[in-house]
Amino acid sequence: MNKRIDELVELLNKYSYHYYTLDEPLVADVEYDRLYDELVKLEKETGYIRPDSPTNRVGGELLTGFVKHTHLSPLYSMDKAQSFDELRAWEERNMRLLPGVKDIDYVVELKFDGLTINLTYNNGILENASTRGNGLIGEEILPQVKTINSVPLSIEYKGLFEVQGEGLMPFKAFNKYNETAEEVLKNPRNAAAGALRNLDPKVTRKRNLDAYFYNVGYIEGREFKTDTEMKEFLREQKFKVNPIYYHVKNIDEAIECINKIEEMRDSLDVLIDGATIKVDDYSLRERLGYTNKFPRWAVAYKYEAKEVTTKLLDVIWNVGRTAKVTPSAILEPVEIGGVTIQRATLNNFDDIQRKKLRLGSRVLLRRSNDVIPEILGAVPSDEKTEEIKLPTHCPYCGSELYKDGVHIFCPNTLSCLPQLIGRIVHFTSRDAMNIEGLSDKTAAVLISDLDIKEVSDLYDITKENLMSLEGFKDKKSDNLLEQLEKSKDVNLSNFVYALGIHNVGIKAARDLADHFKSLEGLMNATEEELVSIDDVGPITAHEIYEFFHDERIKDSIKKLIDHGITPKYVDVAKDSNSNFAGLKIVLTGKLSRPRKEIEKELLSLGAEVVGSVSKNTDLVIIGENAGSKADKARELGIKIIDEKTYEEEK
Repeated sequence: MNKRIDELVELLNKYSYHYYTLDEPLVADVEYDRLYDELVKLEKETGYIRPDSPTNRVGGELLTGFVKHTHLSPLYSMDKAQSFDELRAWEERNMRLLPGVKDIDYVVELKFDGLTINLTYNNGILENASTRGNGLIGEEILPQVKTINSVPLSIEYKGLFEVQGEGLMPFKAFNKYNETAEEVLKNPRNAAAGALRNLDPKVTRKRNLDAYFYNVGYIEGREFKTDTEMKEFLREQKFKVNPIYYHVKNIDEAIECINKIEEMRDSLDVLIDGATIKVDDYSLRERLGYTNKFPRWAVAYKYEAKEVTTKLLDVIWNVGRTAKVTPSAILEPVEIGGVTIQRATLNNFDDIQRKKLRLGSRVLLRRSNDVIPEILGAVPSDEKTEEIKLPTHCPYCGSELYKDGVHIFCPNTLSCLPQLIGRIVHFTSRDAMNIEGLSDKTAAVLISDLDIKEVSDLYDITKENLMSLEGFKDKKSDNLLEQLEKSKDVNLSNFVYALGIHNVGIKAARDLADHFKSLEGLMNATEEELVSIDDVGPITAHEIYEFFHDERIKDSIKKLIDHGITPKYVDVAKDSNSNFAGLKIVLTGKLSRPRKEIEKELLSLGAEVVGSVSKNTDLVIIGENAGSKADKARELGIKIIDEKTYEEEK
């Protein structure tokens, strides 16, 4: 039995390494679970449990307190640079300390924003794990760290050594946790630190933490010449090392990498707050030495904060084209990343309650990817607050609202002004009917002054109607009428998108058009037919089916057809002989032409444009400042070409 236990431990640890560290599963989850259950049974029967058994990862008993741990080597903090001038001054100081050295090679990598962890291995087994503490003495957190699947419980190297890394909660795990949590976590940094410093390892386990390792602090029987060599050693021992790692020849190249990392910051699945720059050569590190606080051979460049606190002044409720009524937060103005923020996203009333928000609350705010900021939660405050109440009637038309799931809706789809404006603006947008000159403001004027009730009424508008409106002269009126007439000859996929079916974006509209090839065929489709289409799930299939069986929708479509709109299926001629035929292609970075124009061109060349890089991707086309998608492609060995090469080969 013990031999079988050894086999299972080796096999399961191999599978875990490929799944959690390499992101390349070797077996299905059900097979892993079957082997894991067999191991649990055998360990129970024999009492033989190896220190590196995956069963040791499961959160154990509640701890009564933390035990102090003395590190084998000090964990220094890093000096910080707030500007590129300070970085250059740091290099100049180092050059003065290194007479005879002309150039310094550096390594640039992510500065993670989690909790520093220090792991001790002896005879190939994880023996201890601790927090950084004061750099000399930390707190033991071995049961908590063992719950992190990417942390190896055993390694090949048998000597005594300590390795430092960062315990993190990926955004994906953070968002998934908050979807069902009674009390939401405010940010991944606090979530990771709170989980690792929680006396109950079961709490840690539920957070699904990850860990990246970046430094060997102490090692017996082995020396490294460079940081690059040390990182390779960590990979060989199956530690997770972030692939975003640059080796550069001077400080100006390091600055380029710092900018590159900042550009990809919002696309990363982990929280970072800067980049670290270290001298690569260990012999130069030894000559440079340390100050009382910092190594002279390393510096951290910190980016501007993405999170701030401010005051929640009010909550207003908005009605969209789908009749959903959603809340928006009005905030005391605050600056994040050079932008003054006064509004933030709130998903629904349940979101407000879970985040314990009240009018007057101090709130933690995050802005990422240049989108409307999100409130992460309330922070403790002595300020007077007031309850946020769920509205019972539409703030625009006064209709009594109804609730469906976590959302509230206005039933007045015929005359509720924001719904009408939203539907018209969507219908006339570029990917839909492509009618220029119809902004929210113009749509509101047409609704109020020309009594437009639905999108088909747009085609009843005359020049006389338009000339009676303020701001409309001959040319503007003629242009709008010309655009309306031109839109009648429309591609089926654009028309389907223009209808505004819930959960049907432009790609799904293209897929539906390619499958059914006529509006009639789509309108008569069964749910079974719809769900057979790639990327159309049962929920979307049901929504499409219900949409086309709504009598009001059918009547509206008939009116559009009666006005001369003729949706035609256009089979985009695909060049099967092109260099790109049959390839799954990702576009990334700043391109010289509009992205949609290149996507359309690739479709005509027989390619499929996808949004993210995976093992199934065939090619990545990069523009300027390509970020993490390009890095992932390199990691996976996927072919990369620049835009110029694409233009030459197409």
